[in-house]
Amino acid sequence: MFDQNRSQWDLGRFFQTLTYFEVIPFLNWVQEWFTGDKENKDTDGGKQVGVILVAGATGGLGKRVVRRLIEQGYKVRCLVRDIDKARSLFGGGVDIVVADITSRETLTPVMANIQAIICCTAVRVQPVEGDTPERAKYFQGVKFYQPEIVGDTPENVEYHGVKNLVEAAAQSLPNPGEKLLFDFTNPSLELKNTWGVVDDVVMGGVSESSIQLVESAALFAGNVSTANSGGFASVRTKNFEPPFHLSGYTGVNLRVKGDGKRYKFFLRTDTQWDSVAYSHSFDTVADTWIDVCVSFTDLIPVFRAKTAKDCPPIDTSKIRSLQLMLSKFEYDSTLNPHFSPGSFALQVESIKAYGGEILPQFIHVSSAGVTRPGRPGINLDEEPPAVKLNDQLGGILTWKLKGEDFLRKSKIPYTIIRPCALTEEAGGKKLILEQGDNIRGKISREDVAKLCVEALKQTQACNVTFEVKEGENSDSIDYLTLFSDLESDGAKVRS
Repeated sequence: MFDQNRSQWDLGRFFQTLTYFEVIPFLNWVQEWFTGDKENKDTDGGKQVGVILVAGATGGLGKRVVRRLIEQGYKVRCLVRDIDKARSLFGGGVDIVVADITSRETLTPVMANIQAIICCTAVRVQPVEGDTPERAKYFQGVKFYQPEIVGDTPENVEYHGVKNLVEAAAQSLPNPGEKLLFDFTNPSLELKNTWGVVDDVVMGGVSESSIQLVESAALFAGNVSTANSGGFASVRTKNFEPPFHLSGYTGVNLRVKGDGKRYKFFLRTDTQWDSVAYSHSFDTVADTWIDVCVSFTDLIPVFRAKTAKDCPPIDTSKIRSLQLMLSKFEYDSTLNPHFSPGSFALQVESIKAYGGEILPQFIHVSSAGVTRPGRPGINLDEEPPAVKLNDQLGGILTWKLKGEDFLRKSKIPYTIIRPCALTEEAGGKKLILEQGDNIRGKISREDVAKLCVEALKQTQACNVTFEVKEGENSDSIDYLTLFSDLESDGAKVRS
């Protein structure tokens, strides 16, 4: 007999949910056929957030760093002054922002979502009339800025510019050991294409919810009803491809402001729609921002609100989707002690992985020889032109060293790379790393670019300064071993 107390089920919302999450491929094909919407809707977990900002991206070294980052799947933002030059180099598929490190106020807007910075900026000092043949050869083939026009002096770029960049980064970089998964304080179209609603309409219920951006947060809100044997509302991401790789992290941190109700947070490692999820319940404090730390070891494997027995621990190397839910049930038919039907609201500011290894967040390319000008006992006849001509070049090495020192004192985990003379030769050579600023030689920009990108992945490269030159032969490089031989500068990371 028909239950007259049963609410009307919204079949349209049911099919809309299945279509959004591509549960039934045929439904998506029909929708695309009618609407002509065949755009790529894959959700890129590995590159969702965590932008690598490259300063000096159009330079000889910077452009190589950008290309190598892209090849390795990083999301890149190019900080440039000449947008036309940047577009000619990288096309339209790269995030390009116009800013100037010598102008502090231009840097704040470009820092959103950054995970790390690679600084490849360098001043080019104008050759002057009457240069010696040696100094003229040093400048040969280099495109120079006009310092008297744009203020590109060694002091402005190598010290004040680096100082500005470090100060801006310190306000924006995540805490060491964290990986930003979602930052809802910086809205983007990715939110619309990533998060969707999964309410109890999928089982005949009538609860309704939505997710939208308000006040620098994502607002998960709606009305939950127990009619039709329902009683949950949720929002879920599409499957990430590639998945988030969170091995080495302790758990996930949610920055939320709720209404006093108890919610659930789910992680999934399976691409299937109806699969085991790893769950954590958390209470909120009404109208108060709190941090919810979800340890991976505390997650409960569940299938349709029932604990999944004999299920292995979560595989954090392949996090496929995330979900937030308000439900009348806890687990195994027990009730949520803080549940009540009706309206609800949960704001989410950010979702981060925490407790990971501390990796370099600021890779700074300086120069070999920065400590040699004025060093007692130095034989200038044996030094490269930059050391010999430091005073004539506006004290370029002196200001580079001051820029290094400011970074070392900043508490940002860093790597300072001091290459010997840069060349346009092919890379792939054996690398020689030393500390103490005594080596001389040359190195390809290709090899320095690779070194910059590899440093991002190595804990052994954290808080170290080293010089580098190429060896005589080509060699396959074990970067873990290469960096492990270096001695830390002894700086403390940001707490």
